[in-house]
Amino acid sequence: MEIYLIRHTTPELTPGLIYGRLDVPLTSEFNEELELIKTKLPENFDVVYSSPATRCTILAKEIDDKFITDSRLTELHFGDWEGKTWDTVDQGALQIWMDDFVNVCVPGGESMLDLKKRVAEFWEDLRQKDHQKIAVVTHAGVIRMLLTLYRKSPLEDFFRIEVKYGDVNRISL
Repeated sequence: MEIYLIRHTTPELTPGLIYGRLDVPLTSEFNEELELIKTKLPENFDVVYSSPATRCTILAKEIDDKFITDSRLTELHFGDWEGKTWDTVDQGALQIWMDDFVNVCVPGGESMLDLKKRVAEFWEDLRQKDHQKIAVVTHAGVIRMLLTLYRKSPLEDFFRIEVKYGDVNRISL
């Protein structure tokens, strides 16, 4: 089984915006990024899964218009911080979260352990499928978590995994 983890293309953002679950538009460079992504993918997939976020479904539809959305692929919920910039949130609360992002819950949002639980459930369901080629269009946080689970890495290494806009990571099972 080959699984292609694909991050959505570049969103149009205010620098430093915390946008986990926000529906943000994509930049005008979408078509150029799409063409580059397609060069890294096989022609056909048995199934394409996508986060329900528009920035992911737009890309998923270009890969296969019969894609399936799965809410377990949504980005980490940044709760009270969503829509704000990193420099405008309570810096004390931010430091507490940064010091122990694995266990500390973002105010009004979810913890890394919450993210792990739902992504691990998706991962286990995926591993039970009888497909040969699978595409998963999602967010950096979900891709990092899937790679963490695949590599059996500690959650503390989560942010060391670099995932750029439009990146494609291939996993073989």
